[in-house]
Amino acid sequence: MSKAGKTVLIVDDEAPIREMIAVALEMAGYECLEAASTQEAHSQIVDRKPDMILLDWMLPGTSGVEFARRLKRDDLTAEMPIIMLTAKGEEDNKVQGLDAGADDYITKPFSPRELVARLKAVLRRATPQGIEEPIEVSGLMLDPVCHRVTSNSKPVEIGPTEYRLLQFFMTHQERAYSRAQLLDQVWGGNVYVEERTVDVHIRRLRKALGEAHDHLIQTVRGTGYRFSTKAS
Repeated sequence: MSKAGKTVLIVDDEAPIREMIAVALEMAGYECLEAASTQEAHSQIVDRKPDMILLDWMLPGTSGVEFARRLKRDDLTAEMPIIMLTAKGEEDNKVQGLDAGADDYITKPFSPRELVARLKAVLRRATPQGIEEPIEVSGLMLDPVCHRVTSNSKPVEIGPTEYRLLQFFMTHQERAYSRAQLLDQVWGGNVYVEERTVDVHIRRLRKALGEAHDHLIQTVRGTGYRFSTKAS
């Protein structure tokens, strides 16, 4: 078995794109399956049970978003990570994709290196072993095993909700999330909490991180929040 030992299903109706992705992923040690439509994809999923799906937004027949929704509703595939491939850069499409249950999205054209990096990040989040690796960003370190956060090697006093929020942000960097999405991801979909509660915890989290790192949690006007090392 290859080093990564993971199988990725590429669902795209354009054969050259599937081939380009497959070459990049096979070089990175992944095994690839291909499907040109959601029907083909469904039989591959049933027969081969891939570890992850790369799903094109625009597909003949059922759209990628609709297919993602269907997979997330089915108990057998609900936990299967999905990355949406989209030629559309508009924010609302990305939000729609994430709302449908996609774990990430990547806009075409993209470099194979970026795709492999995103894929690894999503698989790491989906794989229990990956949860044990400390995450470090610009001197801010989160250690999931002992539930500790340090800022430039100094301990950060942080509450349990702020810790979960920070862990979500650090494993989902550079993307804007609405308050409703953060509630679903961090609090869980079955908990009734006011959306403004998110703002309270963001404020506490920024305060806990202090001047060294509070700028990493950015407010995105009209959308919500993002964790980013780039200036907003």
